[in-house]
Amino acid sequence: MIKAILFDLDNTLIDFMIMKRKCCEAAVEAMIGAGLGIKKDKALKILFELYSRYGIEYQKIFGKFLMKVKGRVDYRIMVHGILAYRKTREAYLRPYPNVMSTLLQLRKKYRLAIISDAPRIEAWLRLVTMSMDDFFDVVITAGDVRKQKTSLTPFKAALKALKIKPEEALMVGDRIPRDINTAKKLGIKTCYARYGDIKPAPRGKSGADFEIGDIKEIERIL
Repeated sequence: MIKAILFDLDNTLIDFMIMKRKCCEAAVEAMIGAGLGIKKDKALKILFELYSRYGIEYQKIFGKFLMKVKGRVDYRIMVHGILAYRKTREAYLRPYPNVMSTLLQLRKKYRLAIISDAPRIEAWLRLVTMSMDDFFDVVITAGDVRKQKTSLTPFKAALKALKIKPEEALMVGDRIPRDINTAKKLGIKTCYARYGDIKPAPRGKSGADFEIGDIKEIERIL
């Protein structure tokens, strides 16, 4: 019997990559407007190559970017980029359709938790900004356990905090190697949020117990 639902955060509850793209576009445009001599398309290509190398949540990315483009960090230009990024993040940080109504229904019967690879402060910023922080009984981030979801540790921490057995939990996420495969090793039921995967697996090939194209389908599954 399922007693708790464990959710990934980015690209499961929120459209993280759309937000990231818009923030980066705004930051690049602001830095160019402040005097950075580079074309927008080339700048975005370099920026996302750096994210690929250092991680999508890397906090010092604009310093690395300016070193790559200018050979030094111009702090005036960098601050223009940072401010534009932050302003845009607030505008585009929102949940997928049906997330809020589904969470409202689920929390009537189940305990809810977040297991995220995002840094602790970034995860909480997203949850609080979207007024979602009160929905969850437990929030486990990479900063809390010093392990990402390629490890069993975050899942074990969530189960322990919720005081439930693995078979009493359902994990919902968009990343098969982290959200689905790792959870299955513990005996947790899994649900693949294919709507959030940039390159979704063919239908029925995710390895998850369930697959959904919209978060509201979780209610039917349960």
